[in-house]
Amino acid sequence: MNKFKKAFRKIHKFPDWLYWFPSRIMLLWRHLTPTEIIDPNGLLEEYLQTPSRVCVVTLWHNRLLMLPPAFPKSIRQRTVAVISASRDGQYIADFAAQFGVKSIRGSSRGDAVSVLRNALNTVKGGCLVAFTPDGPRGPRYRMSKGPVHVASKLGAPLIAVGINYSAYWSIRSWDGFRIPKPWSKMKIVIGDELHVPQNLNANQMEEWRLKAQDELDRVSMVTLQERQSITWKN
Repeated sequence: MNKFKKAFRKIHKFPDWLYWFPSRIMLLWRHLTPTEIIDPNGLLEEYLQTPSRVCVVTLWHNRLLMLPPAFPKSIRQRTVAVISASRDGQYIADFAAQFGVKSIRGSSRGDAVSVLRNALNTVKGGCLVAFTPDGPRGPRYRMSKGPVHVASKLGAPLIAVGINYSAYWSIRSWDGFRIPKPWSKMKIVIGDELHVPQNLNANQMEEWRLKAQDELDRVSMVTLQERQSITWKN
């Protein structure tokens, strides 16, 4: 078993065809899941009708599973996800590509300059730059500065998206990754546009980071009790 694990960990990229069947299962699962979309500002329709629009989207890492199939194909094909440059990130990027989602490889923490440069090159013609701002390794529910920095530099609004399930399994991982149970209901909540000013100093960056974190908590229905149970190491 250990030899098998070691051999598996040496594989940095699997053939693309290997992801085809699981991605179709996910699309079927999505269509069989009762879904409620809460979008008080009509942003989803606005972005559907205006392909040239650009925004920066945030989603907590443990709600990531249903993100690719949750939205219409036209939105998926305009989405560019910021995904870790690690081996595990390669698996995620290849799986997301099955849904038409492109990727920018790098960390929103350590490779912010590289991510910003690639984002600037990507947004021509309109796209949605998607971050899981507490990924790839946590701490859970702590917003990194990456999405705020990119939104500020692009002059694009920051939009939080919450994907919540009425019943789910929680994996014993750093983020408590959530898998919806069969016949559970899914609620997609699209937050308000946050217009981050340009040329932020350090104090202003932290202020907007906290605003973005609070908004993502709100749409993700993260309770104060959940947040207080997390120990963060600075």
